[in-house]
Amino acid sequence: MAQGIGTKCVQAGYVPGNGEPRQLPIIQSTTFKYTSGDEMAKLFDLEADGYFYSRLANPTSDAVAKKICALEGGSAAMLTGSGMAAVFLALANIVSAGDHIVASSTIYGGSYNLIAVTLKRMGVESSFISPDSTREEIDAAFRPNTKLVYGETIANPALTVLDIEKWADAAHSHGVPLIVDNTFATPINCRPFEWGADIVVHSTSKYMDGHASVLGGAIVDSGKFDWSLHPDKFPGLCTPDASYHGVVYTEHFGIPGAYIAKAGAQLMRDFGCTPSPMNSFMLNLGLESLHVRMPRHCENALAVAKYLQTNPNVAWVQYCGLPGDKYYDLAQKYLPNGSCGVVSFGVKGGRRAAEAFMSRLKIANIETHVADSHTCCLHPASTTHRQMNDDELIAAGVPADLIRYSCGLEDAADLIADIEQALK
Repeated sequence: MAQGIGTKCVQAGYVPGNGEPRQLPIIQSTTFKYTSGDEMAKLFDLEADGYFYSRLANPTSDAVAKKICALEGGSAAMLTGSGMAAVFLALANIVSAGDHIVASSTIYGGSYNLIAVTLKRMGVESSFISPDSTREEIDAAFRPNTKLVYGETIANPALTVLDIEKWADAAHSHGVPLIVDNTFATPINCRPFEWGADIVVHSTSKYMDGHASVLGGAIVDSGKFDWSLHPDKFPGLCTPDASYHGVVYTEHFGIPGAYIAKAGAQLMRDFGCTPSPMNSFMLNLGLESLHVRMPRHCENALAVAKYLQTNPNVAWVQYCGLPGDKYYDLAQKYLPNGSCGVVSFGVKGGRRAAEAFMSRLKIANIETHVADSHTCCLHPASTTHRQMNDDELIAAGVPADLIRYSCGLEDAADLIADIEQALK
């Protein structure tokens, strides 16, 4: 029976049997017992399902991954210890030294640094282009060694909206997948697979957790990109893996399971960026109310954005739910039920005025976090994006006066009153 997304938030991933715990159990164990070495050998050879060490997989974490997979409409998923770990594994599962990535220029500063600096040191080149690029401009960024395209549904903190369908078509015409970070929209407001994306990543520390209590990340595969059509581009998925007795992931796990199987069996084994079972359990508690919380975040953000438009001390406001916003039409296509709770705006007077404004807020906290139940704000140019020079900031859609204001679940009237007194 088909289920609505609210039911999936509460029920998907774990179905207790008769007399079993109703709530998802926390399997707080590093290792698992078997009655014979032969049984464990089958696990190490990827010939049987099961658990042998929680660095690679854990029942609690797997149940939560299945829930997120159901919410996104994917074929397979895995959790990681943080959102950045999810981004790294999602990319490293495909690219290696000598490869090339095409990415949107307005992505989160940490993701930009990963691709532009860290992966570059590992021999992976990249080209960053505007999310507003024409199809011709996207095509021009590709090279013979391009292996993937990367963007964000709603960019953090620029709040640009990616034309997923256009970027997916471009990626597929060059025989590579589109990876989309869907953290801000969540599957409640957008499911990128429905628009052609192939892989979705999340920082589950944000709206999915909802309370800024635990770090986490997730990777979800749509199961629709056929790696075997391009074996020369994706040898890691289509040729024997010597570290697992020559298994060919696309043959052994099929197209729907190959990508996540490789990421878990190979990359998680080697990098160990594993979530703790307790963190996965707490993430699941947050997911159970995600469908109820997201509309309130969006309602508050729209009210705040409308107020900011009327205040003479505000230089500009960006929120794709505002009629007249540059991304309003794209938002109506991809995010018709709401986008997120984050509003970006500039205070007249530039950087110093922005910092003075934030110091006077009484409800919103200045913090590096975003997208949880408490309202918070940040000046990205001096924090999350401080590694960028002025030209890079402009290209990333993060001008020096930008304030990222994340609306929590408080009363919108109180948030507006707090902003008004701070602006005065």
